[in-house]
Amino acid sequence: MSETTDVINEILEAVSLDKTYRNAALELLEKGESRYVRDLKLNFISTLTSEHLSTKECGLIGLSIAVNNNNGPLTAYYTQYSEQQGATAAEIAEAVGCASLLASNNVFYRFRHFTQKEKYTQIPARIRMQLMMKPVTGKEFFELMSLAVSAVNGCEMCVNAHEDSLIKLGTTEERIFDAVRIASLVTATGKVVY
Repeated sequence: MSETTDVINEILEAVSLDKTYRNAALELLEKGESRYVRDLKLNFISTLTSEHLSTKECGLIGLSIAVNNNNGPLTAYYTQYSEQQGATAAEIAEAVGCASLLASNNVFYRFRHFTQKEKYTQIPARIRMQLMMKPVTGKEFFELMSLAVSAVNGCEMCVNAHEDSLIKLGTTEERIFDAVRIASLVTATGKVVY
């Protein structure tokens, strides 16, 4: 067995998939004996820790991004991880709801931003956002998840709005940066583990 296969198996074991599981991306990495799998493994592991976020927060951000990216194996993994870190069913549901709500907001506000037509800013959005009003995870953390999802979805307007809200709430830039770092690495892992 090659070192690449060993590392792929370690990644699969980490996300609770059988070592025999393979998809097209994993097969290509394995066939080419890609050194990237070592980076992938270390990057994935680094989504679970932060100097500025609790392990539960890392898990919930990971979950929200996995749901946003429609990744079944990572959704299952981060759900279980979040539960192990003390997340309640309501907090887990909120991470899922955040991904869904922000998907609609990101599409809508990207459209407004791209067109730059004043008329579109005057028409009511008619998107229900009650989830944002009194989040069970708290206003600051919900904004942090919203920022992470918006960054993944590439909505400049939403990223700027959520980052501004977080700064006004007293969130440190390091905390914001770590949330986006985790979001980027969950997304990268999901390109190979799906």
